[in-house]
Amino acid sequence: MTLWQPLQDELAQWRDAGRSASLWLRDDDAIAPTPALDRLADLARGHDVPVALAIIPARTGPDLASRLAAETIIHPVIHGWSHANHAPAPEKKQELGPHRPRATLLGELANGLARLRALYGDRLTPMLVPPWNRIDPSLLDDLPETGFTGLSAFGHKLASRPGLAVINTHIDIVDSRAGNRCRDHGMLIAGLVQELQEARAVGGSRPVGVLSHHLVSDDDAFRFLADLFALAAQSGTVNWKSPADLLQSVAPRSI
Repeated sequence: MTLWQPLQDELAQWRDAGRSASLWLRDDDAIAPTPALDRLADLARGHDVPVALAIIPARTGPDLASRLAAETIIHPVIHGWSHANHAPAPEKKQELGPHRPRATLLGELANGLARLRALYGDRLTPMLVPPWNRIDPSLLDDLPETGFTGLSAFGHKLASRPGLAVINTHIDIVDSRAGNRCRDHGMLIAGLVQELQEARAVGGSRPVGVLSHHLVSDDDAFRFLADLFALAAQSGTVNWKSPADLLQSVAPRSI
């Protein structure tokens, strides 16, 4: 059995059932044009895979917007405000935790949304990606009034609510605790298969999200994405979704 055979077998079950599996790719921490971003864009463009690029508003500017102006495969979303940690040790890092006044947090997010709208206009999808995938759940009720229609974290913990679709990622290909090395490909494939099996069990409507970080991705991480994109294309049963696609199609529930 080849390394990718379990995923091929799972996608065959989708195909035999007359269904298409929905996948999406989110890449975090964009600030400026880099060779790593060029590599990601070239790879995604070659397989027609849309990328939800989470951009840090306080740390970006016109250079990145100019680089992405003609890059239709890249879809900007909002990565908090400045990606600054405000949680005291030994708590896990958070920018959007309960450590600062609520008005301050919402003001920063509103400024971030306005800044990226000025840079990207209608290309911006108003989806909030909390830095480190962590956010005080009590903030979610205020996000629609701030201008957000979607939120993307990691896993299955947060639930959607009226006006705000939670569209999470589920497979993180980079292991930050191991020096930002790519995780074992067999483990990543097993995780994808499990998420797709669970999605198929609930009717196939739940998209499965893959998370990458171009700035710290090694050759092994890019190789994993290249192999995944190629296999998905060969399967004939995978639809890669943009963040706007997801916001339009996902009912308000946790995914």
